Amino acid sequence: MNSKSPWYLKKSPLGAGYQHFSNIAKQQTVLDSKTKELIRLAIASVLRCNHCTEHHIKDALTAGATKEEISEALLLASLQSAGTQLNWSEELFEKYLGE
Repeated sequence: MNSKSPWYLKKSPLGAGYQHFSNIAKQQTVLDSKTKELIRLAIASVLRCNHCTEHHIKDALTAGATKEEISEALLLASLQSAGTQLNWSEELFEKYLGE
């Protein structure tokens, strides 16, 4: 993302906490940077944030992810999203659409 602070960091006292959490998440933790970026990319894609998706594709590549790894992460996110969509209200779907 650019160096300009987003509006939401300025408009609430929670902005500083959010920024702190974001900064800590970028530091070395039990997950390596590549794994973190693949997770963040998958979530951004499922939540349909074009800006975030582009940002995390770039960061995943910078962290050493291959195009194949990125493609697989996106496909897995799509698969999980589809399965979740089909099962989120399984009882209701079965009631009206089953047998």
